[in-house]
Amino acid sequence: MSSVILALDQGTTSSRAIVFDIRGEVRAVAQHEFRQIFPQPGWVEHDGREIWSSQAGVAAEALASAGVSPRDVAAIGIANQRETTLLWDRKSGEPLHNAIVWQDRRTAQHCDRLKQDGLEPIFRAKTGLVLDAYFSGTKLTWLLDNIPGARERAEAGDLAFGTVDSWLAWNLSGGRLHITDASNASRTLMFNIHSLEWDKELLDILRIPAALLPKVVDSSSVYGCCSGNIFESIPIGGMAGDQQAALFGQGCGKEGMAKNTYGTGCFMLMHTGARPVTSGHNLLTTVAWQINGAAEYALEGSVFIAGAAVQWLRDGLGIIRDSAEVEALAATVTDNGGVYFVPAFSGLGAPHWDPYARGTIVGISRGTTAAHIARAVLESIAFQTDDLRAAMESDSGVLLSELRVDGGASVNNLLLQFQADLLGVNVVRPMVRETTALGAAYLAGLAVGFWSDRNEIERFWQRDRLFTPLMASDRVSMLKQFWAKGLGRSMGWDAP
Repeated sequence: MSSVILALDQGTTSSRAIVFDIRGEVRAVAQHEFRQIFPQPGWVEHDGREIWSSQAGVAAEALASAGVSPRDVAAIGIANQRETTLLWDRKSGEPLHNAIVWQDRRTAQHCDRLKQDGLEPIFRAKTGLVLDAYFSGTKLTWLLDNIPGARERAEAGDLAFGTVDSWLAWNLSGGRLHITDASNASRTLMFNIHSLEWDKELLDILRIPAALLPKVVDSSSVYGCCSGNIFESIPIGGMAGDQQAALFGQGCGKEGMAKNTYGTGCFMLMHTGARPVTSGHNLLTTVAWQINGAAEYALEGSVFIAGAAVQWLRDGLGIIRDSAEVEALAATVTDNGGVYFVPAFSGLGAPHWDPYARGTIVGISRGTTAAHIARAVLESIAFQTDDLRAAMESDSGVLLSELRVDGGASVNNLLLQFQADLLGVNVVRPMVRETTALGAAYLAGLAVGFWSDRNEIERFWQRDRLFTPLMASDRVSMLKQFWAKGLGRSMGWDAP
């Protein structure tokens, strides 16, 4: 009997592969970074061939490290960087251009023109997304307009579009599968999250031929098997965008459950059940996953700068030598000494969406030390997350009962305690923090019967540590008031 699940966690800067056993525990991990390509300011690209070769390489390495062979693998699950856009030749499988990464801003003016034409409400109503260069639709239009002959070849059915999940499934299957799951499709500006289909009106607006598009499938299903590579005959059984996969891996399968990933930025998702909730606070409405043809939805808020602010303390100010030192330095003082830091290095994300905000430190006095600044930086991550919580509760009408956390900065106990104090609910760190890959593994394992149902896998979730609110409510209120004042100082700073 097959003994493991192989999860492919294809990220923005590296490809990872993790082998999980029947208990949902990690057997082996392999990771490889790949090139970041910056053709000009604001442009970010990846080589699609490197994405595939690095992902295939770490998958083979992880299996070898776990001491298992491909025949021991029950299924492969895919979690991926979202919105990154690829275009390739259906016959040769060769990309026509580098992948345009989600961070890329080259289509910002295209989005501005669509807004000026009064089209944003249509996109918002149908896709749940703001009209922004972040998403795949305008990136695909750019590729069709800028690669000689691409539009004609696309209309003739010779080309294929896909996000990274589609690209990996295509290569794993030897070109037999051209698919995407509903969670990834919901990040393209082309997918109607209500009808769960590609939307003809949006395709016409973006001038995208339907012949390019992958088939939209469930997030958990046997799509086909690997072919023409060392993973021959392994079923491909699960796909989801990385943040949705983390929500699934955290066991947040019921309405009102939420997770926050503390990475370079923060991504907070709240499960809203079988209904898409329209945000009045500039949060994104997204498909969490689709299983047995039924979609479940989430509200999503993104914080641009979280762990990156700690890196700035290290690389920009030089007050720590290693990011892990920030907790010890911040703990040498009992509070922030009245210092508040707004990390708007490149504007503010949800729920403020102010591209003209800039980083701000306020409340400095003669007694301010490096420790106070370090503490203010950590607290800024928690303050931004609390802003997302307030927006999500207002939009959904559901009060947060606890927050499950993951990501690199979730090892920081001082940060998580302060987060619990601000939120006024328990913050819970799981034993297995590889929740993105775990979610992909669970989706694949369910598809092939490796696990019986969602109740079984939710029982695997184990708590590492619980952080309960300890701070007096009047002090919490005072801190939030000063944070709001600091935000006000930073917003609009660089406006023309």
